Amino acid sequence: MSKDDRKIKEKESPDLTADSGAQEETAGTVLEAAAAETKAEKPEKKKKSDKDRKAGKNKKSDRSGKSEDEALKAEIKALRERLIAQQQLVRDQKLPVIVLVEGWAAAGKGSLINELICEIDPRFYNVFSPVLKPESEERYPFLYEYAKAIPENGKIMFYDSGWMEAAVRKYLRREITKKTYKDRIRAVNEFERQLRDGGYLVLKIFLDIGRKEQEKRLSALKENFETEWRVTEDDLWQHREYKLFRETCEDFMEKTGKLLPWHVLNGEKKREATRDALKLMADLIDEGLEKGRYVGKPFKESFPLLKMPKLSEVDLSPSLTDEEYRKELKKLQKRLGELHNTVYRKRIPVILCYEGWDAAGKGGNIRRIARPLDPRGFDVMPIASPEPHELNRQYLWRFWTRLPRSGHFCIFDRTWYGRVMVERLEGFCTEDDWKRAYNEINEFERQLTDWGAVVLKFWIHIDQDTQLQRFNDRQNTPEKQWKLTDEDWRNREKWPQYEEAIDEMIEKTSTENAPWFVIESNDKKYARIKTLRLTIAALEKAVSRPLAEG
Repeated sequence: MSKDDRKIKEKESPDLTADSGAQEETAGTVLEAAAAETKAEKPEKKKKSDKDRKAGKNKKSDRSGKSEDEALKAEIKALRERLIAQQQLVRDQKLPVIVLVEGWAAAGKGSLINELICEIDPRFYNVFSPVLKPESEERYPFLYEYAKAIPENGKIMFYDSGWMEAAVRKYLRREITKKTYKDRIRAVNEFERQLRDGGYLVLKIFLDIGRKEQEKRLSALKENFETEWRVTEDDLWQHREYKLFRETCEDFMEKTGKLLPWHVLNGEKKREATRDALKLMADLIDEGLEKGRYVGKPFKESFPLLKMPKLSEVDLSPSLTDEEYRKELKKLQKRLGELHNTVYRKRIPVILCYEGWDAAGKGGNIRRIARPLDPRGFDVMPIASPEPHELNRQYLWRFWTRLPRSGHFCIFDRTWYGRVMVERLEGFCTEDDWKRAYNEINEFERQLTDWGAVVLKFWIHIDQDTQLQRFNDRQNTPEKQWKLTDEDWRNREKWPQYEEAIDEMIEKTSTENAPWFVIESNDKKYARIKTLRLTIAALEKAVSRPLAEG
């Protein structure tokens, strides 16, 4: 481990489902190792008086005759010039860059970020400082704030603390259980891998200071009227429990550092830390510019999948009479309205996903679900082709940003499954992209259900003859003609290819936590009632309250 770049030692990938105590024993912690190496690099010298130290401060020089201070300043200046030169290349090659700066309270994270950005064109970067809320006040999934803040292609995002800070503090506060902590470590690994596989350059820095140094800095901040507000009770608590925090940060970095390594910098030496961080950032960007945008390869992770029929095996004959439909609709909508109140009170998020053939009846089905809901507690999200600012980010970003608050419904009219249907068949993404997406989608949905969301996915299914009949009806009815497009006719010509893709999609992504339901929709009335029943059953289970009789 060098002085310039104290990188976390990579170890065997830990089993995130196992207790941390079951991991192989290691010789000390990463942070302790970093501190030990720093100390080892500097042989002990005889103690000097303050006068002697001041007299000799600027006399040390390198081989070129420059003082150490001058050499360090020259290094920093050269690295900044290198970053300035990289800016336009990053933009031209559309490389998105994320720099995560974690570390101790009062370690100087904000100052380090300021040193990194001071010469960069402000149009190229943003700084995100997340607010850490108590778990009881959180209304979105764990990674929501961080996923929402990822940069567009060609830009840089600096995170002033992030997912490490959130996970460690909440675990040590006992706001989350040990199981939830491990689930969040797994989610972080998934999130970081998805960013990397989507072409993001990610740099993770931990700014380290000793306990005595932290005490000195916190005291100085508290003694100054202008800065005392910066020291929180959490910061003081972290200082009191310094050893516990150190062990937990070490645990987190070990378990999240194999794919994208952590870099521990000495925060007690500001200029050296600035130099090291600039070099890490410039090297990362140079590597990205040289190798080009990274595209991750598909791989398979084990998820508990449900056995699902192929679309050709589904019986589309079920139907309801008008009288049966009216009676059931009234009863079920009343019950759904009641459940909405309970869901809101218990802060259970509900996500309903609609996919299906063109003219299958998604819109009418959604209206019957939405009708009994309080309009202040639900949103319908119609998903069309991505806008330019959405295309310029990882494809799940536009769905992260549309998630409901806890206690609310969100109904997606088309979803993230476009990646393995339209984008796959129309060539809007690479083969590696759509093959990798099955696993990424399962991970995304597992994070939603770990958060406590009810996730239901409906494939609204009709046969080709029914679709043709409905297309002709739309074409011949003036007030419905807007619903029929040239693209609908083109998609119809590719029915066999779409059916094959849909069968594979349902087979690989119907998990126990986020199941698919094929809704027989040759009779729209039957489809609406079935969807209402399935939704109510899932909500009944979520609120642990049986369906009222009558």
